[in-house]
Amino acid sequence: MAERNCLVANDWICWDYVTSRAPELTDATLEHVWITAASVLIGLVVAVPLALLARRGRRWAAPVLGLTTLLYTIPSLAMFSLLLPFFGLSAALVVTGLVLYSLTILVRNAIAGLEAVPEEVREAARGMGYGPTRLLWQVELPLALPTLLAGVRIATVSTVALTTVGSIVGKGGLGNLIAPAVNSSFKAQVLTASVLCVLLALVADLLLLGVQRLLTPWTRGAGRPARTAGGPAATVAKGA
Repeated sequence: MAERNCLVANDWICWDYVTSRAPELTDATLEHVWITAASVLIGLVVAVPLALLARRGRRWAAPVLGLTTLLYTIPSLAMFSLLLPFFGLSAALVVTGLVLYSLTILVRNAIAGLEAVPEEVREAARGMGYGPTRLLWQVELPLALPTLLAGVRIATVSTVALTTVGSIVGKGGLGNLIAPAVNSSFKAQVLTASVLCVLLALVADLLLLGVQRLLTPWTRGAGRPARTAGGPAATVAKGA
């Protein structure tokens, strides 16, 4: 009976709330995960071509960087309102808005990673007969991975937080629990959903860090920059 009193007393920490609302918490968490994952993945697919376009010169870089920065300055409520006529009250509305927000981070990191590839490595690859496509996929993108994945980590953590705003259209994952609980002062629900949101961000960051270390083994160990350690650059240099 003592455990049930925490709901009656409206305590912040209430295990009875967690056990009695486990299915609801699970559904909200899963929705939060898939919306975040879809937004970041689509954002990455869009960001890389934009970064490739931007690095062609200032003629392209200024509009691409300017547009992605402008999109990030639009308040979430205004963003969703602008997208509403196209997507209606759907998950696609939230995902599209989050994709647009993620581009600021992803495009800039993709550009930074590509620009960090040493010119001598590019020249060595061209000397070995690498064409533009092969040079991009086998040399430039692998060397840009550490910076690009660092951007993915930042964008993911940011998107986990922004996903909660989707509660205004009923597609906010854990935000669907936080918003009404705040309005009704339901303390246990506010704290539990908020803690789960923070845990999601931490777990996602740790998982992506593991992926980054797995995909870029040449950046481990001595702490040298990726471009001077072993890996694609060293492979091309050896071949040259």
